[in-house]
Amino acid sequence: MATDPRANPGGAVPPGLPAPDAEAAAHSQRLRAAISDAIAAAGGAITFQRFMELALHAPGLGYYSAGSRKLGGAGDFVTAPELSPLFARTLAGPCRTALGAVGAGANVLEVGAGSGALAAGLLAELAAADALPEEYRILEISAELRERQRQTLQACDPALAARVRWVDDLPPSDFHGVVLANELLDAMPVHRFVVTENGLRESYVAIDEAGEGFVWQTGEPSTSALVERVEAIEAAIGGPLPIGYTSEINLAAEDWVRALGPRLEAALVLLIDYGFGRGEYYHPQRHMGTLMCHYRHHAHGDPLVLVGLQDITAHVDFTAIAEAADGAGLTVAGYTTQAHFLLGSGLAQLAQAAGGDDPAEQLRVANEVKRLTLPHEMGELFKVMGLTRGIDLQLPGFALNDMRQRL
Repeated sequence: MATDPRANPGGAVPPGLPAPDAEAAAHSQRLRAAISDAIAAAGGAITFQRFMELALHAPGLGYYSAGSRKLGGAGDFVTAPELSPLFARTLAGPCRTALGAVGAGANVLEVGAGSGALAAGLLAELAAADALPEEYRILEISAELRERQRQTLQACDPALAARVRWVDDLPPSDFHGVVLANELLDAMPVHRFVVTENGLRESYVAIDEAGEGFVWQTGEPSTSALVERVEAIEAAIGGPLPIGYTSEINLAAEDWVRALGPRLEAALVLLIDYGFGRGEYYHPQRHMGTLMCHYRHHAHGDPLVLVGLQDITAHVDFTAIAEAADGAGLTVAGYTTQAHFLLGSGLAQLAQAAGGDDPAEQLRVANEVKRLTLPHEMGELFKVMGLTRGIDLQLPGFALNDMRQRL
């Protein structure tokens, strides 16, 4: 096992980031101690995939398992449902189409429901169209977010909130309806790899010499799946990756899709996340990967600091998701940018109606639409992938710019 020459001690807060208060710092220290114990038990290093899993999901301590506020202005980042109610209202269109195609007994399952804003908006719009699902299920592993979701839904409409049920796992079998996952796959723990003069290496995390933080190390790949995937990446880009090239592989997201497929009988799955097809994701110029951290509305690239206090994400390889879907008996029904999907699904018409005759309201709505659709905002980086099983859908959201050929 070799120390990465770019490794930095993981105890200090990077320059430019706000320092945590005493309570948050103490919480982070407890998680650092737990991860250090896991590293010691593993013989001195753990894969970055395991580190990310613990940093985000360690019981009672991980970023998503503890009680800190994560979404919105008081949190660390903002997602599209919090940005504008038009996001949920627009998604209600394709959901209504899919629920109608499935027929009686159709449900909605939202996996990772954030603040509950998407659920509340969808239910309100579907109720207005007399197209409510039999049940709206939410699969959420964070107790803090479950409670926030309950509060959001109850505040919006207690009658609609009564239609929501929280579940602890994917449906056992024969699910009929719509599965939604907005910014879910990007937060699943990823393996990190680096190409060296001695061949492919995986990134591991060890304890720094002072025992106060963490450092990168490189070692042999922990699974042959990484070697096979890098070979597929090099085939996709037409040549070997350069020495020093570093990136990520999200085997967990692929496993999730493979687990979901057999549980669906007649369903539409909508995956909304930031990412690319494989050739673009692993372009030689993107030589440092896509790993990103979000802390109090600051984005930076060091996942070894502020453990338990910051989100850690990586972009999605949508080619890998499409391959996993195909292997799970799902059909890729569409793949496009968020901008094209929302505009094709009626965003402009909904925005015009929402703006009304009030110039101030029209300006507010126009700004929301810009943030959802402009290339330098969410419009191009975020993609929408539709997967189907047991139903044949032609959704307008994919008609404006079907990008499946880029997968």
